[in-house]
Amino acid sequence: MKKNLNILAELTKIRITLFVTITTLFGFISAAGKITTDAIAPTVGILLLACGSAVINHIQERDTDAKMDRTKNRPLPSGRIKLQHAVLIAAILTLSGSVTLFWGAGITALGLALLNLIWYNVIYTPLKRKNAMAVIPGSLVGAIPPAVGWVAAGGYILDPHILIISFFFFIWQIPHFWILLLMLGKDYEQAGLPSLTKIFSADQLARITFMWTAATVVTSLLIPLFGIVQSPFIAYSLVVIGLLMTIKAFRLLLTGKEKLYFRYVFRGINSFALSVIVLLSIDKLFFLS
Repeated sequence: MKKNLNILAELTKIRITLFVTITTLFGFISAAGKITTDAIAPTVGILLLACGSAVINHIQERDTDAKMDRTKNRPLPSGRIKLQHAVLIAAILTLSGSVTLFWGAGITALGLALLNLIWYNVIYTPLKRKNAMAVIPGSLVGAIPPAVGWVAAGGYILDPHILIISFFFFIWQIPHFWILLLMLGKDYEQAGLPSLTKIFSADQLARITFMWTAATVVTSLLIPLFGIVQSPFIAYSLVVIGLLMTIKAFRLLLTGKEKLYFRYVFRGINSFALSVIVLLSIDKLFFLS
């Protein structure tokens, strides 16, 4: 039983899909200003769909995964699960997630969620096999989940508030993906995939990573300008964590050739996004007038 649960957790990339779920709930809170039972359906629905998308991705990349040291022990290339079983799991998760979203959040939320699945599995995944810069269009997958939660709570899809929130997650996703690809450069070359390390020098990669990280911080500081933040304390807190993240990323310019520091910044940029979510959620739940 434990073995099967571990396989399922790997197939569904549960740490990533849980973060997608958190950003969806954040979108709901941003629109509703509170957490109600209406948040259950979009949150569960997006989790199931995200898990289904992750399993589809495992299926798509099983041959490539077998060529890389980091991924050769994943469930499919290692033979711990049969392909037909993975296909069945993907179908069940995708269908159940779609039904849950349609039933509990409406057709617009379902349409956005399916667009995200299509963008990740049909557009980004094949594109990254051809172009190392696919990370930029691929980052749209980070912008859509908050919008799913927003419309599920009754928000207007073109409201400037959700547009700036989604834009923040779009920009954040770029250094998130970028740094991850940098850390996996050797594996990508081994599998015959386009690698950023073949295009840019170590110093160039450090500068570009710093620029995208700084852009993420700047985007987070734009959020209060859209009238989303009510509490001065929350606004000042965004400035503080933004400065800390910028300082952390600036060290890349001094230690650009040290891969371990890329990992440090990778954890930092993810923690920064989570901190923004927490601060803005606190503002909505406790300071909304």
